[in-house]
Amino acid sequence: MTQTRRTFLSAAAAAGTITFLPFKGRAAGHMANEFESDVGPFTVHPVEHASVVLETPIGTIYVDAVGDPALYSDFPAADMILITHEHGDHYNAETLAALMGDDTMLLTNPAVFDMLSDDLKARATVLANGETSEQDGISIAAIPAYNTTEGRENFHPEGRDNGYVLDFDGFRIYLSGDTEDIPEMRALENIDLAFVCMNLPFTMDAESAASAVSEFAPTYVYPYHFRGRDGGTQDPAEFAEMVTGDVEVKMGGWYS
Repeated sequence: MTQTRRTFLSAAAAAGTITFLPFKGRAAGHMANEFESDVGPFTVHPVEHASVVLETPIGTIYVDAVGDPALYSDFPAADMILITHEHGDHYNAETLAALMGDDTMLLTNPAVFDMLSDDLKARATVLANGETSEQDGISIAAIPAYNTTEGRENFHPEGRDNGYVLDFDGFRIYLSGDTEDIPEMRALENIDLAFVCMNLPFTMDAESAASAVSEFAPTYVYPYHFRGRDGGTQDPAEFAEMVTGDVEVKMGGWYS
């Protein structure tokens, strides 16, 4: 993180320009966080588990939108939908079809692209690990997301699934998708807002996630995707205590 960027965002926090907005989605009591930047406001709406809606200065982005389409009924229609990989908690064909508008852009990894209908393939951009795309003022980079622990490699094999870095003229958002603590994540730079997974056995534990986050040092980080087969053994509050450096941990009502 450049000192200029971190100073700007820290000043915004001190000035109260990072605000909390009522969440109008699934349940009363959810809150959305709004982050001011020099390119405009960004509003984060946690939906559930790995699904998030981002209102940005140049449009609304749905990430790994699954579940009942009614979960998204109170949000602006999607200008773009990003899919990290094919697992059912990240990609659902019926949900996707219901949320795709006439002008919605779709961006996926190659494995999901191969599963799409011919109609959606014609409208989609496919990005493999390491590739980038420019979409209406956003630079999008596909970051590898994979397992490294022996015996877990089949969950997310190296080279198949994506995380993403979204760059809005210098305001950078990282979405981890499903991954363990990998060198490509630790090597990230100048991340303003990050979403980092942690659950077992499919991704990583809170300690590994906190260690990686402490190294690439985003200004803000949301722990997400922290329940699953393990029943929620990875505690986001414990994650927050283990993160070191000048990183602020934000909590979202992913499971409320």
